[in-house]
Amino acid sequence: MTSSSRGAPYFALAAVFAGVFIAADDQTVVVTVLPQIMLDLNLTVTELGRASWIITGYLLGYVAAMPFIGRLSDIWGHRNTFIASLLLFMLGSVGVALATDINWLIGLRVFQALGAGALVPIAIAIVGDLFAPERRGAPLGLVGASAEAGGVIGPLWGGVITKYLAWQWVFWLNIPLCAAVIALTLWLLPQSPRYPAKMDYAGGALITLSLAALTLGMARIDRLDALTMLWLGLAAVSLALFIARQRTASEPLLPRAMFRARAFAAANASHLLIGGALIIGMVTIPLMANTLLGETPLGGGLLLLRMTAAIPVGAVIGGIACQRCDYRLPAALGLLLAALGFLLMSGWELDIADPWLTVHLATAGLGFGLLIAPIALAATNSVGEEVRGAAAALITTMRVVGMTLGIAALTAWGTGRFDALIAGIGAPFALAGETPQQAQARIAEVQQQLTEAGLTLFGDFFVVAMALCLAALLPTAFMAWRKGGADTDARNRPDKV
Repeated sequence: MTSSSRGAPYFALAAVFAGVFIAADDQTVVVTVLPQIMLDLNLTVTELGRASWIITGYLLGYVAAMPFIGRLSDIWGHRNTFIASLLLFMLGSVGVALATDINWLIGLRVFQALGAGALVPIAIAIVGDLFAPERRGAPLGLVGASAEAGGVIGPLWGGVITKYLAWQWVFWLNIPLCAAVIALTLWLLPQSPRYPAKMDYAGGALITLSLAALTLGMARIDRLDALTMLWLGLAAVSLALFIARQRTASEPLLPRAMFRARAFAAANASHLLIGGALIIGMVTIPLMANTLLGETPLGGGLLLLRMTAAIPVGAVIGGIACQRCDYRLPAALGLLLAALGFLLMSGWELDIADPWLTVHLATAGLGFGLLIAPIALAATNSVGEEVRGAAAALITTMRVVGMTLGIAALTAWGTGRFDALIAGIGAPFALAGETPQQAQARIAEVQQQLTEAGLTLFGDFFVVAMALCLAALLPTAFMAWRKGGADTDARNRPDKV
C-alpha cells in the first residue's frame, strides 16, 4: 500500500464511492425516462408490460452474476475486478444508448447490469483491503450511503436530463463519468491482494441460472401459468444442482467454511428478511399515495423520498456506531426503528399529513440505514480475507433475493386479500329501479367501503413488513462480535489502518 493511501484511506475510497453511486443511479433513473423511451421506440401504452422489462432486466442482470463475480474478485484482485465491472457497465451503457429496438435494449440493460451489480460487493471487499476489521464500520456505512443516495437521486437525475436532452444522454453521460472513476481508481487505490484459486465456473453458471430463473419466475407470480412454473422449476433444479456441486467440488464457488461461521449465516438470513420488508415499503407507499391519498405519480415518488432519503443518513450513523460497540446493537436498533415506522404507517388514515407523515417515513428509512454496515460487517468479518469478495457478493445478493420474493408475495397475497375485503360490496354505479337520490347515497356508501378496504389492505402490507423486521431480530442476535473481528491475521498486518 502506498504512503498516501495509508495516510488517507478514505481519500483512496473516493473513486469507489463514486462508482457505486453511478451504478445505483442507473438502477432507478429509468423510472422517469421510460415514457420517452417508449415514445422513441414507438411503443404504445398497451405495451407497458413489455417496456417494463427495461427495469426488470436490469434487476435480473444486477443480481444473477453477483456471486460469480464476487468470487472472481478474490482471485483476480478486488481493484482489478472493480475496474473490469466499470468497463462492462460502460460498454452496456453505449449499447443501450444506441439501441433502436426494445428487445435489444432490454438485453443490453441486462448486460449493463452485470457490471453494475458487482460494484457494491466489490466495494465492500475493498474496504476490507484498506481497513482493519475494527475500523471498517464507517467506510462500509459510506459505501451503503453511496448506493442508497444513487438510488434516491436516479429519478430526479432522469427528470433533469429528459427536460433538456434526449433520454439517450442518461446513458451517454455514464461514459465520461465512469472513465473519470477508473482514472481515479488507478491513481488513488492501491493494488488489491490476490488469492489464487481454481475458479468454479460450473458452480457459477448454476447459481447464475438459478437466480435469473427465480427473478423471471417471480416477475410473473401473478400469472401462475406454465411459463411461470417452468421458471420457478428451473430455479429450484439449478439451485439443487449448485448445492450438490458445492459439496463435491474441490474448490467450490462459495467455500463451505463460510457457512460454518454462525455470524455469516445469521447475517444472510437477516438480510433476506430485511430485503422483503424494504421492498414492501417501497412499493406500498407510492401505490397508497396514488390510489387513496390523491397524490400524483410525482407526489407518490416524493412521499417515498421521505423514507429513502433517510437511509443514507442512517447508513453513516450505523457505520460509525459499529466502530464503537457490538454491531448487533445498531442492527437491532435499526430493525426496531423500521418496525416502528411500519407500525405507525399501518394506522394511516386519509387525513394523514405532515409532520407525522414525514416522521413515520423517516423513522423507517433511518432504521433501514442503520442496518447496512452491521450486516456487511457480520458477513465479511466472520470469513477469511481470501473469500471476502464472495462473502460480500452473497450478502448483497440475499437482500435482492429478499426483495424479489417480497414483491412476489405482495402481488400474490395482496390480490387475494383485496378480493376478500371487497366481497359483498355492491357496484359503484346506479342500478335499475333506483331513484337518483338512492343511487347517489348507495354509491357514496360503496365508495366509502372500497376506501376502507383499501386502507385495510395497505395497513396489512405495512404490518407484514413490520413482522419481517421483527423476525429478522432473531438471526441478528447470532451475529456474534469480537473486537477486531475474525480477521486476526489481517488485523496485525502493517498495511492496515
